[in-house]
Amino acid sequence: MSLIGDRAVVLGGSMAGILAARVLAESYREVVVIDRDKVLGVHEPRRGAPHTVHAHGLHARGHLLMEELFPGFTDELRAKGVPTGDLGEMRWFFNGRKLQPAHTGLISVTAPRPVLEGHIRTRVAAIENVRFLEETDINGLVATADQSRIVGVRIQGRDEGSAEEVLDADLVVDTTGRGSRTPAWLEEFGYARPFEERIKVGLAYTTRHYRMRPEMFNGVQSINPVASPAHPRGAFFGHVGPELAILSLTGILGDYPPTDPEGFLEFVRSLPVPDVYEAVRDAEALDEPVSFRFPASVRRRYERLTRFPDRLLVMGDAACSFNPVYGQGMSVSAIEAMALRDRLRLGTPPAPLDFLADIARVIDVPWEISAGGDLDFPGVEGRRTLKVRMGNAYIARLQYAATKDPKITDGYMRVAGLIDPPTDLMRPAMLVRVLRHAVRRPAPGESWLAAPPSNN
Repeated sequence: MSLIGDRAVVLGGSMAGILAARVLAESYREVVVIDRDKVLGVHEPRRGAPHTVHAHGLHARGHLLMEELFPGFTDELRAKGVPTGDLGEMRWFFNGRKLQPAHTGLISVTAPRPVLEGHIRTRVAAIENVRFLEETDINGLVATADQSRIVGVRIQGRDEGSAEEVLDADLVVDTTGRGSRTPAWLEEFGYARPFEERIKVGLAYTTRHYRMRPEMFNGVQSINPVASPAHPRGAFFGHVGPELAILSLTGILGDYPPTDPEGFLEFVRSLPVPDVYEAVRDAEALDEPVSFRFPASVRRRYERLTRFPDRLLVMGDAACSFNPVYGQGMSVSAIEAMALRDRLRLGTPPAPLDFLADIARVIDVPWEISAGGDLDFPGVEGRRTLKVRMGNAYIARLQYAATKDPKITDGYMRVAGLIDPPTDLMRPAMLVRVLRHAVRRPAPGESWLAAPPSNN
């Protein structure tokens, strides 16, 4: 394939950035990835990515695309002791009720995020024309005199005494995440900022790691009591390494899981089902609980702009930062990378507004799923359209029906894993299955703490 430029520069070395670098390397003579942290050889949470300490899963569509971009990816992780399993065979609880397990054929990889990211970064760094500039600050963009095109990046090493320099670029891709400065840079160059949609969830994760014991999971890969309006406290408890289990508790609208060990365990006990509490109440903790707050999901509507500087693209959380409880972020970054590859294969540098329209279409479905789900919680601020209200009413019926019928679990997981569109859940055959069990919206299951005491 012929090259379309000399140098592409990627701002940010997290998942979206390294996936962008992987596809850019096919079309540019050199690809440079810039990050403020040391990233190569790092397999632990780092300062610039504090969210990576918490539970992550690479589900379905993301897994398939990773395997396409990095052949042998799954087997390499398995050889390192990373668990993989069927997405539908995990122990899922919605509205306090357990879904019927289903063999979906969709793989979920439950590596700790730094391990997964470090593995992929190593694969990307091994590409001959990819170079990483670590521990380097990004001070700004450089544009032509008329501000119509980006031609470089102002950077500065973090070592004492380092001077600012300009790195010329034929293309710049911003993957710096939620804190992206592209909106401010656009304003600086005389362009409009993108409109931002926000869904204020007031979410917090608190995470602790435990020494793995087989009886914790009883043969499943993870136990996931998912938060719902009736049971707003949730958890993701997963097997993530040969002797390692992770427990991330979630609370929304300011109900933050505590970071003291006693309060953490009491929060676990307050979950609607006892499975996680029974697994960890006498388990060996390997660290102290650590918390991370996520105030709002944010979607920057770049595709609505009518003017945008040439040779600048935006991807990943810099374009849309999803509520992490839905596990969509890494998969969406992978789909966006494939959209970038499609544009590059046309043989010319991607036109920014065309590419931003491409990824807007990528974002639409996962945003509909996560934002719609969040708006089912009465305290979450946001516009509840008729479509959102009807969708949530139907999903509540579907989740209940999935506690009776594994075929419904299968269909639901295919949509949650971004394999099939949400409209598939409304196909006549699925609709019949759902309404067979739930003509009306069912009441949520009771918490195990509300159950009458046993006579035994």
